[in-house]
Amino acid sequence: MNTVLFDLDGTLLPMDQTKFVESYLHELGEKFVPYGYKSDDVLKAIWEGTKAMIFNDGAVTNENKFWTSFCSILGEKAAELEPVFDHFYKNDFNRIGDAITPNPLARECVDSLLKKGYSLILSTNPLFPRVATHARVGWAGLTTGCFEHITTYENSSYSKPNLDYYKEIMNKFGKTPQDCLMVGNDVVEDMCAAELGMAHFLVTDHLAHGEGADLSKFRHGNFNDLAAVLDALPALK
Repeated sequence: MNTVLFDLDGTLLPMDQTKFVESYLHELGEKFVPYGYKSDDVLKAIWEGTKAMIFNDGAVTNENKFWTSFCSILGEKAAELEPVFDHFYKNDFNRIGDAITPNPLARECVDSLLKKGYSLILSTNPLFPRVATHARVGWAGLTTGCFEHITTYENSSYSKPNLDYYKEIMNKFGKTPQDCLMVGNDVVEDMCAAELGMAHFLVTDHLAHGEGADLSKFRHGNFNDLAAVLDALPALK
């Protein structure tokens, strides 16, 4: 094993994802009112675009899938709103991050793995553009340079929990499931990687989709437990 895939939200970045989504959509919806769009209409288009990305079949990038769906609801002229999204993610979006306290263990684990020679991939669900994903990396007290690859809607053609999402990453970097350890907090979206034969660790501090799930099927524990597992990994030659 030479590669660790990390989820971001709820894993390296401690957060209540329900509250995050509520805050994010409230902040974003208001940005489009001055441009003549109703907030509710924009939010509906965003949700439909997100669903389109989740069910993407790989024919186009998630970015393409989102904007095609978004404009099918608000009209083709809505494509002109992309700079508004970009401005939002570079500015207003960070107000949400201000309320999040990074987990110092996350940085310690990442730094330790890099020193040992492991390749790190940030396998966050690629439903956000690069600018928004990189902002959240910063919220976690990390830098984008820590990772060999970060999945975003620009560079991905599938989404979790589609197993093709993980296959796409492995194909890009010539990895096999046996090369990889998947670390995440979502029973459905992250632990499905185990079906491919990947080693895995389910972080339970901010467990997602855990209600009624049999956690005994997965190696799991809190972030302190994860840190002990990663600390025990050998240095690579």
